[in-house]
Amino acid sequence: MMIRLKQNKTTLLSMISLPLAALLMAGCSGVTNSPANTGSSSATGAAFVVGTDAPMAAVTSFAVQVDSVVAVDSNGNQVSLLSGSPTVDFARFNGLQTLLDFNDVPIGTYNTINITLGNATIGYLNQQAGSAPTVQSENATLTSSNVSITLAKPLVISQTEPVGLRVDFDLHKSIQVDSNGQITGQVTPTFNIASVAIGDAGGYIDEFTAGVVSVNTTAQSFVIQGPHGRNFTVNVNGQTEWDNNESLSSLTTSSIIQISGTIDRADATIDADEVAILSQSGFYAHGQITYVQPASGVANSFDLYVRAIEPTSTGLTLGQIAQVDLSGNENYFIYWMHNPLTQFLFNQQSLLPGQAVTIGGPATGAANAQDVTVKRVVLRCWGFDGTVVPGSVSANTNTFKMNVNGFAGILVPGTVTVYVTNGTHYRLGPNTLADVSSLTNVRVVGLLIKDPLSGQPVLLAHYVDSLD
Repeated sequence: MMIRLKQNKTTLLSMISLPLAALLMAGCSGVTNSPANTGSSSATGAAFVVGTDAPMAAVTSFAVQVDSVVAVDSNGNQVSLLSGSPTVDFARFNGLQTLLDFNDVPIGTYNTINITLGNATIGYLNQQAGSAPTVQSENATLTSSNVSITLAKPLVISQTEPVGLRVDFDLHKSIQVDSNGQITGQVTPTFNIASVAIGDAGGYIDEFTAGVVSVNTTAQSFVIQGPHGRNFTVNVNGQTEWDNNESLSSLTTSSIIQISGTIDRADATIDADEVAILSQSGFYAHGQITYVQPASGVANSFDLYVRAIEPTSTGLTLGQIAQVDLSGNENYFIYWMHNPLTQFLFNQQSLLPGQAVTIGGPATGAANAQDVTVKRVVLRCWGFDGTVVPGSVSANTNTFKMNVNGFAGILVPGTVTVYVTNGTHYRLGPNTLADVSSLTNVRVVGLLIKDPLSGQPVLLAHYVDSLD
């Protein structure tokens, strides 16, 4: 959560990674009034929340109603950081941060965060040899619905600039399994929470998807509306990178975009360093490819596990597996890669189970979930959890090898080569590629592509995180 130090500013709730990111994103309910609080301060500052997680084997979703997220000061005064009681899928993002919400927060020093959870369900992948995977779900039983975390570094809300709260929901530790590794249905909510500043890595917005409301070419800005009705102003400049060589003039009120950037210190708008147009026709869906038909050569269709969708009035629903039919006329792009040669890395012949993609096109093409047609397919980063293969780190090739675990590990079996560059960021322990040698459990946030030469899946790392 990032808090802005200015009177009458709003609280920004943003989440990182699979679970919490989905949580707070679902919490962007477009409510503009201030949340209820029991504090006595009248001055306010802006705050945002960032969350992260790593999924366990076969789990595709952990959807839970979040009844409240409350900050508490040393005097027991409480302030709500969340409007409404959204249902959040804690397994939607993994290793990525996204913008969630803004609300007014009284200035002060908050030492404790209390989270109250409601009803929950667990979704998991059921895969049988020779057939496409299916998704099943069951009700979850929380061992405790109330979680209280004391912050190592207090959340200090003032009137100078935003600050934030990074919330890490550990799905692997939370979902309980029996001696055979089977899901029991019991969940012990486990969070790691820390305050962050705008300049911290935890305060960066890796991705935020929204529809365009208006464009101001004179001011070099545009207004977007998030999934739950809240409007945000986005600023661009000469350093902003536009995917597919598009620009501010390409935007219309039918555009759905994805942005990366930071919260502006002065006015709590978003300063974008990258913009990608996901759809020019008012419809998009995001998720993971679970099946490609045929498995090699030019694909004629793929199955998509739907994690996000806009609008919600099409034939697609969250949590289902939809079939996307390919005609050969679709355009393929890679987020974070702007070279025209990327078409040779991601196209109709290089689709893989496990890839995180966004599809875009007319809403009429999504009327039937088993016959979806689109105009754009965009490859996006996602977090892949796994174990480092001992002795595999190579400084000569800037690579290491890992075995992918969790939901993605079912879709991407075997050993995967990870490529790092000078732009790869190391978090939660390691600082260089050499440090990976001492790690056992890692999360690689990056692009899963098919090696054009070997045909094997490889990962292009944007982040490398220690999970030890």
